[in-house]
Amino acid sequence: MPPRQNPLKLNKLQLRTLALAQLLAAASGDGARDAATGAVTLTNLPQPHGDHVHIADIVVSRREASGLGNPAVWTALQRKGLALADGPFGLILTKEGIDYDTGLADRLRPT
Repeated sequence: MPPRQNPLKLNKLQLRTLALAQLLAAASGDGARDAATGAVTLTNLPQPHGDHVHIADIVVSRREASGLGNPAVWTALQRKGLALADGPFGLILTKEGIDYDTGLADRLRPT
């Protein structure tokens, strides 16, 4: 039996935000990765300008990236073990958050 899609029952905004955070984690390089835990610290969340946001090598609409600046989304991801708060300076995407299949990876590929 294949693994269940979205076993933590994240809503659409949480899934999009997690998928974008996964892209940021992949683009952040090894310097932000904790070798012991596999977690990645995201210290520089992109800011929207105009109607879009640049994330790694892709451009997404401001609406699609709205969860990145939404504390409620990060609280939900933290409650589910996918992220941790890193004080006022950034967020930590846990190994579980990095590995979680959002089902959006194909949609967020660079063009």
